[in-house]
Amino acid sequence: MSTTISETTVIGRVEKELFVGGRWRAATGGRTFAVENPATGAALCEVADASPEDAMAALDAASAAQASWAAVAPRERGEILRRAYELLTERAEEIALLITLEMGKSLAESRAEVSYGAEFFRWFSEEAVRISGEWKVNGVGDGRIVTMRQPVGPCLLITPWNAPLAMPTRKIGPAIAAGCTMVVKPAPQTPLTALLLADVLAEAGLPEGVLNVVTTSAAAPVTQPLIHDRRLRKLSFTGSTAVGRALLESAADNVLRTSMELGGNAPFIVCADADVDAAVNGAMVAKMRNLGEACIAANRFFVHADVAQEFTEKLTTRMAALTIGRGVDDGVEVGPLIDATQRARVAGLVDDAVSRGARIVTGGKAPSGAGYFYPPTVLADVPVSARLTREEIFGPVAPISSFTDEQEMIRSANDTEFGLVSYLYTRDISRAIRLTEQLQSGMVGLNRGLVSDAAAPFGGVKHSGLGREGGVAGIDEYLEIKYVALGL
Repeated sequence: MSTTISETTVIGRVEKELFVGGRWRAATGGRTFAVENPATGAALCEVADASPEDAMAALDAASAAQASWAAVAPRERGEILRRAYELLTERAEEIALLITLEMGKSLAESRAEVSYGAEFFRWFSEEAVRISGEWKVNGVGDGRIVTMRQPVGPCLLITPWNAPLAMPTRKIGPAIAAGCTMVVKPAPQTPLTALLLADVLAEAGLPEGVLNVVTTSAAAPVTQPLIHDRRLRKLSFTGSTAVGRALLESAADNVLRTSMELGGNAPFIVCADADVDAAVNGAMVAKMRNLGEACIAANRFFVHADVAQEFTEKLTTRMAALTIGRGVDDGVEVGPLIDATQRARVAGLVDDAVSRGARIVTGGKAPSGAGYFYPPTVLADVPVSARLTREEIFGPVAPISSFTDEQEMIRSANDTEFGLVSYLYTRDISRAIRLTEQLQSGMVGLNRGLVSDAAAPFGGVKHSGLGREGGVAGIDEYLEIKYVALGL
């Protein structure tokens, strides 16, 4: 074990009930559901399984707290977030172990997530006092234009399983800073980190009712009544595009403010003049961070024919050398996928590509035994007809195809409904500018395999979502602009 904290102790410290109105409470009827360890397939524990009535109680609490919370001074809201950041940092080892146990990634990756996730609280603690308005003379001079920004109101925040800490903090941070109350619905695969986060925020001094956490095994019956309740004013969701579309349709009923961080199909482009070693380093980050279970994971590799063999060989060497195992064990770099369904899906995408002519260079076959492991896999000569060129892989598979014509490659890179992030490696500044401007994505990693940063606006175009999270733009998603026409 790489930690002095035992697995049993960490699981035992987490509250397993719903967090509503500043209190821990059982679900209606005492219902629970099991949280599974993807490395073993065994249950870690049981947590409360909320009913629609429980969800409405959470919205009742958020609605009741909204007016008083909005009136709290920005500095005070910021200081609560700062204390929460410090608590997360102090408890980093405990939280990292919890993330690894319920999600599967290695402890090293979980520690990195704790650092990244906590940073959203620090960033938005500083943004809370920077919410501004405007005063100016109107066009004809007989009045003044005054604008102010006010909290949207109660929010529903729906978070995914692949980053159990960072995805909630990326939404909770700006909501707190802006003066919004909220109901958080974490993914059923990874509810424990969200429950621990509620405890941390309560310890940091967050007033009762501002944050409410509702865990459930059945998302739609629990969230739909909230979305159709007139008191809810915002919906923020991170997850698949298919679910996002359905939520947007539901949100239209009450014309909710929405921010959606949806699927991706990121191209990773290596030009003939690229530093191949740097590109391989970047590919390892862009592909293998979070086991490839990330919306920003490199999904399609376009490598110029002049360097395709060198890049493929070097990437294969690196991928094949990765150590697979339980994320809590020393030296492990690749843990399990989240569940049996996801592993079967990844294996199916690889099998489909091979049936269409792709060649397995390394990996490509799931090991036997307990846990949902799938090996780091490199595919070469991947045809455009393969499903994984159109679908999000969400696993440790790198499909490579070569190109010679730059504009044809850009057309292929953009030929997708998604537009979250693109990666580009070139040492030619003119090419970098030209291709960066042509790529249809909300973010571009230029000679860099890591784009996530609390200080940067994270989000996509096309079917990859609406709005931005993080950066200066992140808090705007939780604020409304009010205009006052002032007569003289």
